[in-house]
Amino acid sequence: MRLRSLTLVAASGAALLAAGVLPAHASGPGPGPDDPADTTPGAPPASVQEGTVSAADLLAKVTSCSQISNGKYRTDEETSATVPVCGKNGAVFWKADMDIDCDGQRTANCNEDRDPWYQDDTAFHQSDGKPLKAESLPYVVVPSSSSIWNYSGAGIKGGGVVAVVYGGKVEYAVVGDTGPTGIIGEASYATAKALGIDPDPATGGVDTGVTYILFKNSKVSPIESHSAAVTLGDQLARQFLQSN
Repeated sequence: MRLRSLTLVAASGAALLAAGVLPAHASGPGPGPDDPADTTPGAPPASVQEGTVSAADLLAKVTSCSQISNGKYRTDEETSATVPVCGKNGAVFWKADMDIDCDGQRTANCNEDRDPWYQDDTAFHQSDGKPLKAESLPYVVVPSSSSIWNYSGAGIKGGGVVAVVYGGKVEYAVVGDTGPTGIIGEASYATAKALGIDPDPATGGVDTGVTYILFKNSKVSPIESHSAAVTLGDQLARQFLQSN
């Protein structure tokens, strides 16, 4: 999590399903950090279209906003507040930019030398108690609870599943970190790279066009299993299409 200055960003160019928790061994469309096929340290997910639900189908369900936040969020420190949190059956969503979160465990591309805002912890931790690994785990940052919006009160929790949509692609991620109370639009290095967005924590990201759909009352266990997030996310996305 970080407070990005508009100047630097501009310079850079830029359900628990039923009643249970999906286990890590559940099969999914692509390997995750805990799967044998993903053996390269810090390797991002190989798939950029995950699951069976298309980006177009998801976006068709979020064309209008029923605002549930008490106010709106900025996308960066110096921008005006223009982004509301919107409610749907079984989910909340917002449309924003993507800043790159490289916090958590130190890796080749996520460390103090590569990231001016680097922090060695994340709000939510792996099953072994260690911080998450931004370089290999797709995760999304939610604004810390405030008078604008309380994410936990809306059924969003650490490890919850998020469908991140950009450029005609869908990437499933988990809620992995919290950010400033007034800023929205941030995801991990791995999320950006999987979607074809420049993941460099200092100069990467994208200014607009990213849709974040967070499924209420969902939780992946363990949080670090990307394959489990994909499997549960695909099931919840199909339910989302049916109920909206």
